Amino acid sequence: MRHTSTNASSKPLVVTAGEPAGIGPEICLALAAQALAANIVVVSDAELLRARAALTGIDVAITEIISDDIGKRPAERGELQVLSFPFPQAVTCGQPSAGNACTLLDGLRFAGQACLDGRFAGLVTAPLQKSIINDAGIAFTGHTEFLADLSETPQPVMLLVGGDLRVALVTTHLPLRAVPDALTQKRLRDVLQVLHDGLQSQFGIDAPDIVVCGLNPHAGEGGHLGTEDEEVIAPVVAELAARGMNVRGPVPADTAFSSVSGPKDAVVAMYHDQGLPVLKYASFGHAVNVTLGLPFARTSVDHGTALDVAGSGKADPASLIAAVELAASLK
Repeated sequence: MRHTSTNASSKPLVVTAGEPAGIGPEICLALAAQALAANIVVVSDAELLRARAALTGIDVAITEIISDDIGKRPAERGELQVLSFPFPQAVTCGQPSAGNACTLLDGLRFAGQACLDGRFAGLVTAPLQKSIINDAGIAFTGHTEFLADLSETPQPVMLLVGGDLRVALVTTHLPLRAVPDALTQKRLRDVLQVLHDGLQSQFGIDAPDIVVCGLNPHAGEGGHLGTEDEEVIAPVVAELAARGMNVRGPVPADTAFSSVSGPKDAVVAMYHDQGLPVLKYASFGHAVNVTLGLPFARTSVDHGTALDVAGSGKADPASLIAAVELAASLK
């Protein structure tokens, strides 16, 4: 049997294989050879996984199961249990098809709902190609937003974890031009509260130390480089600090991640490309994306679909393995 730290009665994690024309299927196949901290079930097209295993030379036994089989037995070493969602369009490596978008989201919706129903211990997601889903006429900004809608979560928070660095985002998949308007006191207050609660409840940190980045260079330079830091960020930080939250800021983003800002459990960035380049520089390929605020654990990889590598056998599963391990450890 696969060696795990769980027992046969433990709920498995569900892993969605993501964009079929990308590396998602093959990094999922690689999980079968790992001694993971949890049992897993993969949601994808079973025949696609068999074909990709043959193409890339991955030695794995694909076992199709149905929903009634979830959690009945752990997979053996070298075996991947799959809940199959067959794609209507043929899959070619590196060439996503809009015709498969609905099936992709059907699988993701099933996985998320099964977590809500308590059938899985949590969800781990391989990357999707957002553009091809939108090309199919489906408004889709990302896993985080999709799962928040599914679970009726008012304020999900994207947290990237790499080594001892944790970076949370106040805004996620927005054009840079739209960020200042989206940065409201309510949004920032809600994000900080969800982050604080998640660090306590899921990561077991009793009194999280949180550093908040400024939006503008030099955190606004006293209002000379923008007013958002003084008018939006500083009042919320002061309010929450007065309530007993260990939070500091706004700190200039160019020093917030360094030792200059002191020890910290998490850094809060105002927008996607303010926080993620630092974390990915430090931990790319081994970092994990966590969605806080959902009623179930959800982690993901720190990379995209890598269409140019799909089917070559060169895909590195390290981030997906880390995502499974972290999901298994979350409380």
